[in-house]
Amino acid sequence: MPGAGRSRRAALTAEERGFWAVAISLALSSVIAFTLAAIGWFQLERLLLINGGISLAIGLIWRTRLRFPGDAPRPTRTAAAPVALVLLAAGIFFFVPPAEYINSDRDPAVYVNSGIQLARNGSFYIDDPMVRSVPPEYRELFWTPHEAPFDTSRFLGFYVLDQDAGTVVGQFPHLYPVWIAIAYETYGLTGARYVHGLWGLLGVLAVYLTGVRLFGRRAAFAGAVLLTASVAQVWFARYFCTEMLFQALAFSGVLAYTRAHADGDRFFAPIAAILFGLTPFLHITGVVAVGALGLAALLGRYGGQPVLASFVLPLAAAAGLAVLYYLTMMVAYIPFWYIRALRPEHVVAIAGALAVVVLAVAAGRPGFAAQVRRWLPPAATAVLWILAVYALFIRVKGGLPAMRDPAALYPEGLYSYTFYYLQPLGLAAALAGLAVVSRRRFWPSWGFLALAAAFAVFFFYDPRITPDHFWAGRRYVSVILPASLLLIGAAAFTPAPLPEWRWLAWTRGTAAARLRLAVGVVLVAALGWQYVQATRPILRHVEHAGVIPTVEGLAGRFSADDLLLFGNRGVSGAQAFALPLAYVYAENVLSLREWEPDPKLLREFLDWARTRFARVFFIGSATALHSSVTGADLVSREHARIPHYDRTLNAYPNGSVNWEFDYGIYDLLVDPLPPGPFDLDIGGDDDLQVLGMHPRALNERGVTYRWTTAASVVWVAGTLADAHEVTFYLSSGGRPEAAGAAEVDVSLADEPLGTITVADDRFQEYTLAIPPALAEAIAADPAAAELRLETVPWVPLQVLGIPDQRELGVMLDRVQVQ
Repeated sequence: MPGAGRSRRAALTAEERGFWAVAISLALSSVIAFTLAAIGWFQLERLLLINGGISLAIGLIWRTRLRFPGDAPRPTRTAAAPVALVLLAAGIFFFVPPAEYINSDRDPAVYVNSGIQLARNGSFYIDDPMVRSVPPEYRELFWTPHEAPFDTSRFLGFYVLDQDAGTVVGQFPHLYPVWIAIAYETYGLTGARYVHGLWGLLGVLAVYLTGVRLFGRRAAFAGAVLLTASVAQVWFARYFCTEMLFQALAFSGVLAYTRAHADGDRFFAPIAAILFGLTPFLHITGVVAVGALGLAALLGRYGGQPVLASFVLPLAAAAGLAVLYYLTMMVAYIPFWYIRALRPEHVVAIAGALAVVVLAVAAGRPGFAAQVRRWLPPAATAVLWILAVYALFIRVKGGLPAMRDPAALYPEGLYSYTFYYLQPLGLAAALAGLAVVSRRRFWPSWGFLALAAAFAVFFFYDPRITPDHFWAGRRYVSVILPASLLLIGAAAFTPAPLPEWRWLAWTRGTAAARLRLAVGVVLVAALGWQYVQATRPILRHVEHAGVIPTVEGLAGRFSADDLLLFGNRGVSGAQAFALPLAYVYAENVLSLREWEPDPKLLREFLDWARTRFARVFFIGSATALHSSVTGADLVSREHARIPHYDRTLNAYPNGSVNWEFDYGIYDLLVDPLPPGPFDLDIGGDDDLQVLGMHPRALNERGVTYRWTTAASVVWVAGTLADAHEVTFYLSSGGRPEAAGAAEVDVSLADEPLGTITVADDRFQEYTLAIPPALAEAIAADPAAAELRLETVPWVPLQVLGIPDQRELGVMLDRVQVQ
């Protein structure tokens, strides 16, 4: 647009002008789309109409003055670098299709299903007719009775706000789901899968252009190439998560901040505020970015940078809106536990932050400001170096000797980041790059340094980088990893004038410059080779490949007149399909809250459901649906195999593994079990009658069985009042002597029946008596009785050293009550 120092923008390189055209458009679209969704008006057509109206208004107001003057730089050979980066990143990120992680399990499914529901409902609040349709007297089968919102879940990651109105909301902030909704309306589920990868391309460009402005083209290109080759960047560019969007917004914001405060182009001040102001609506750690850049704007006065109201005021307004958003819609997401866990040292740190604000206020005093301007760069560098040394050497369990064995390190913070993502050589180079930047480029790089330091201190102080496994440590990907790699590029290629001492005169010659260049090339090449080797194994891996056709196949077997019940998430793997069936494929889905639902209440619910649905099915396993008042007929037995990459703690993953589980599809509108002898073939059609057992197996004699665990359950229903004994067909399964005797404690309906010692590795009969009073009680109870088998399990990996980590009790073939 004309005005606001347009000549400065005209002087930017063609590639940066093109980048800003895209970045500003995406930021504006983010604000508009988020606002539309917040008021329940989101539609892609409305977003396009508003964007088109704004563009038309700008064109009518400024007309031909929108064109840059003729002396604006045209594309030169410098444009080849960003083009090459985009092609390289696209080739790596999209070497295979992105993850198919739409099934309920972890965060990715919450994001993608939230986005698809946003595209359909037009609001952050999901209007769920199934929740609304369940009569109040039956709701306890599916949700916890509650008075306040956010204390019961529709699915994992989705809270029921109002059961009467059927109002549901996703657990996580909604800016990422907004872009999933845009992509879904544009190109369906395929578009939704690619949106984070496309933002990842923009993130690489933002990192590169920020590096060009701060450290030079060579350093920027080196950092961006290393980022593109990083195993973490590649993984999360294919994975439903916020990090790629956060990275693009954060580094676009840093570049805009630098243009506004260091270069004097005030046009970019509100752009920077908008970009950073969007981050809290993406993830809660956006408050760190907003706080860091807000303080940077105040402290920038020491370096001669003005405090721009056009940056501070929009940033403050965005922060205020974020607070309102979290206190209303995102109450369940606010980490109040983090506040309650504050220790004295945290209070000291907060006091230190307040002291920084006082310093910022005192910046107008010339003498004081001059001293801070002189000493803050070396002091900040020294503090970060000291913190890094402390984190690596003092906080390490076992002290310095543990450095020789990375596996001995605590799997948290800077340890994992250094040894498994950045590499020790990379950390050393990044710290050297920090020293290079701080010497002559501290204040021009002030926004970048403030953001990187804030995130590093926040994440490396206490939170673990690998809280569950290698791929869970993603919070460093948005800011810390790109910043580290840019600093490595600065260490390799950014000029670093040394003091003009006589004994350093040799460093100012051509030979020294060439040596520095050669060393830099070797450094970047060595790290790049390590990164490529770490990334190579995942290039052809698609996380949760095949889930989409599996769920589509399930959805195709049912109609809009069918009701699908699923089991509890804790016992049935099939529950992972409930969320996408409901929110992607619009099936009528309800999930039982407990694996032992009240049989009478379930019977009454099924009678009600018969009046509204043609058929009622149960999909799952390990749920007590057989009783004297309810029954279930097996329609089909299914087996699911979902590939996912190995999840290791404090080590590199070893490759792709499969999550496998069996489940059945059952017709529930059937008659209950008639009274009679109970005879259950374990390993046959037993999915609804066993709990806490390993998957069914078949031995060499064709006998089906299951391994028990430390505590396994068989649900017994439909027995006669005169039943007097229970018979088990058991085998020790070749239990080694080192594992101890296979003693099985048996109880029925919480009443002990006795202990069985299983010594034979062939299946044998073992019989225990049932007291008459107990037999009468379980026959009269409409609910299934728990027949519990408890034993001390053994683990083959620990006892025999073979690669089998299962906890094994005994082998169970059949149970009879007669």
